[in-house]
Amino acid sequence: MLVTLPVYDKTAENEMVNPKCELHLWLTDNTHIVDIGPVSREGENVAASSLLYKSGNNEEKLISLYEKGNEETQSPGMVSIRLTEQLERVRKVLKTWQEVDERVSKLCTPSSAKEDVSPENACGADFNITAGLVGFLSGNLSENTWKDEYLGVNATVKGIVENKRTATAATGPSDGVTFQGAWAEWPVGAQGENQLYHFANYNFTLVATVSLDGVPEGDTHIPLMGVNVTMNEGTNTVLVGLSYNNNEKKWQLLCGDENNKVLSSPLEPDTTDHVVILLRNGNQTSAYVDGQ
Repeated sequence: MLVTLPVYDKTAENEMVNPKCELHLWLTDNTHIVDIGPVSREGENVAASSLLYKSGNNEEKLISLYEKGNEETQSPGMVSIRLTEQLERVRKVLKTWQEVDERVSKLCTPSSAKEDVSPENACGADFNITAGLVGFLSGNLSENTWKDEYLGVNATVKGIVENKRTATAATGPSDGVTFQGAWAEWPVGAQGENQLYHFANYNFTLVATVSLDGVPEGDTHIPLMGVNVTMNEGTNTVLVGLSYNNNEKKWQLLCGDENNKVLSSPLEPDTTDHVVILLRNGNQTSAYVDGQ
């Protein structure tokens, strides 16, 4: 599905600089969504818009027809632009989505289910790991940007201090990022007037594969994964997350101001664990470690 939506310029304080907007072309398959790029010319005050598509004789045409305001005459005018470059980018994005789906599908195959019949293993013949998967962070790291493989919302690496706190793309058979003192934020719920993942305010499943390469000594808590969730109609922000309790040698559940709960699941250094955080109906949160 292709749609055109306005994008407004904003100041650092998140206020609109100019009521004029820039019209952008967006691509979605009802799971992923990508901003293909601008359609209107700079400075145009765009109002209503339509998209026209035509194919035949081995040729495809995508045309944007939009209404723009005229400050001098106070009367609207119509503009028609052929979106040749944008159509080519649409093809590339669709190809990327397909390639990432194929790569992610290999992470959970029926053959792995036969090898591991434990209830913690969700892989099976009827399980589609890419169904409803809107974002995927793997090993695509560029400076402080951890790029979404589906070209959606990127994560930002924070807290980097040269020679002390680092984030590097993992090497070896497993993709990912190795953090040493640094961390990453994935702002899926903070995208301005065009919310790519509005559902994240109410329902989501966040899955991660984590591993600790050694732990510091003493009674320490090492945060591994968490989510800022706005509840109670936006009046309260609760942090739901999991950390490593070095004193207990186990996972610890964190949920706002509630008492922290030490989980029975142990966390051993140099081993891999699968961590899941869920939000349902906007106010019900759950956390799982290796299915428990």
